[in-house]
Amino acid sequence: MKYPHLFSPIKLGDVLVQNRIVANPMSEHFEDRCLGGAGIVICGHTIVEPGRSSWMSADEPYVFSKYAREEAVRRARMARQAGAVASIELAHAGLYARTIDYAMGPDAFVREDGVEVRAMTPDMMGRTAACWAQACVDARRAGFDMVFLHFGHGWLIDQFLSPLFNHRTDAYGGSIENRMRFPLQVLRACRDAVGPRFPMEMRISADECMPGGIELTDVIAFCREAERYVTSIQVSCGLDIEHEANVHTSATNLDPHLLNAHLARAIKAEISVPVTLVGSVETPEEAERAIAEGTCDMVALARALAADPMWPAKARAGRAADIVPCLRCLQCYHISTDRWNVGCSVNPRFANENFIPREVEPASRRKRVLVVGAGPAGCMAAIVARERGHEVVLTERSGSVGGAVRLIAQEAHKEDAARYLQYLRHRIDTLRQGDGFELRLGYAVDTDMVRAMAPDALIVAIGAEPFVPPVSGLDRATGFASAIEHPDALGQRVVIVGGGTIGAELALELAETGRDVTVVEMGDTLAAQGNSLFRIVLRQMFEKHGENLHVMLNTMCLAAGEGVVWVSGPDGGKRELACDDVVVASGVRSRTVEAESFVGLAPQTFIVGDCRRARIIKDAVFEGYSAAAHL
Repeated sequence: MKYPHLFSPIKLGDVLVQNRIVANPMSEHFEDRCLGGAGIVICGHTIVEPGRSSWMSADEPYVFSKYAREEAVRRARMARQAGAVASIELAHAGLYARTIDYAMGPDAFVREDGVEVRAMTPDMMGRTAACWAQACVDARRAGFDMVFLHFGHGWLIDQFLSPLFNHRTDAYGGSIENRMRFPLQVLRACRDAVGPRFPMEMRISADECMPGGIELTDVIAFCREAERYVTSIQVSCGLDIEHEANVHTSATNLDPHLLNAHLARAIKAEISVPVTLVGSVETPEEAERAIAEGTCDMVALARALAADPMWPAKARAGRAADIVPCLRCLQCYHISTDRWNVGCSVNPRFANENFIPREVEPASRRKRVLVVGAGPAGCMAAIVARERGHEVVLTERSGSVGGAVRLIAQEAHKEDAARYLQYLRHRIDTLRQGDGFELRLGYAVDTDMVRAMAPDALIVAIGAEPFVPPVSGLDRATGFASAIEHPDALGQRVVIVGGGTIGAELALELAETGRDVTVVEMGDTLAAQGNSLFRIVLRQMFEKHGENLHVMLNTMCLAAGEGVVWVSGPDGGKRELACDDVVVASGVRSRTVEAESFVGLAPQTFIVGDCRRARIIKDAVFEGYSAAAHL
């Protein structure tokens, strides 16, 4: 077996887990993950104290209440379909709860939304501990093989553990011995309720990623006491509600893979129960190495399984190249998108399970399909069309597939995009080895060619092209594509005209190499096209290079000359910026006119991706999929 450590069994309490992969809770749509081959599947969550513990709504039901428990039983059955151990997350939001009257936490205060937060008394703690214990009992009765206790990310139990939240001066505050008193009370109540052998995994934030947060030494001290009650500990980081820290809980591409490995390693060295590593565990190779080297005993995947729920099964079969990689773009996260455009960039089914089937259906009639353009939209369209049984011709004017991803993959911090490019090339190469699929590279299709080929269906995915504003001198400046491909050709002082996502990421990369970079952006927001959490972590990265990375918002480029750029700021004043090079990163424009010229040349025509409207990878992939799925 290629990954012997990853796919070795492990015993948790009285339960044998067939492999070391935990499918973490991410959304209430966990059906696909149940079939993917993980050793443990955590089937969503339940609050433990109805009316006073939900992070969503005051009336969120308790999953094990009388008229909801049949669905809870179904969850457990569903998880075991492919041999997984069924688990469920138990959670209490504490001071952040959406409540029917008041919230509870370590301290008393009034929240910004006017809700009273009451400092928990020993009696209140006893009642809440009993609620946790009852949830464990109910989970076991519903058929769950284990429970997952959420003690991290700034929720109730973490609020007591962390000096960031806990300012008490009584027996429950101050020293870590006092701060862990209530958390240990909860653990003891849970263990007493279910007996010594029922598995309980506990999640903790080993680094809250905020000034004043809990110290690792305190986390280790708590884990030493907690291991008397739990069967494993999942090591995470960050906080949920505090977005400055949330960007590391759900890491972007600007964080490294395995970002919590050092924390897991430190905790594992001090305790005897198994440790689970969570946080950008992206590839089977990374997971295998982490376990083999003793960093952890198990790995937990969330977004990686949103991108490809079959990740575990493909890894076990030695088909890692077939795993669709997560881009860590955070489009799947409701907080980062403010619920406007939630979905997975590389898996059209995620968040669309009610109308996107798990597998594409074979076409009732084989058609000859021409796909023009081999970017993400075109590649997805070609792959799906061939999977449905159509005869496919995929054309690309350049010498390789990938479209804009080819450029993105060359940037710093774009390891995930590079893996996605490799995945697309692998899928296309695999299709080329069979019948019914042809790839034509260096092939610029025009309308006469389409008429000559006479396809039954035409999918146009010709993308977008860089936009250069009509500003004197910018036509002689360096384009962002050239700057990304040849950063060493740029001088020490660089002015980037355009502070969208492309310009901002390029500025960061150049600053990290020691250059002095100034970003000139007309709008009031850097990387406005990016989601909110990405913008936060981008700002954090910019702040690390404050001396050589400068941002000028609400500023217009007036002209560019040899070694100089003239700009006008928000006050109307004009400034002269000395530089060695000017880079134009003013975005792209859709090749709409060219795309529309193909309409009517085939019985069915679809315009997809950036040539329809310049957007993000998620939209291009979804449109490419949808077009092919309906041929």
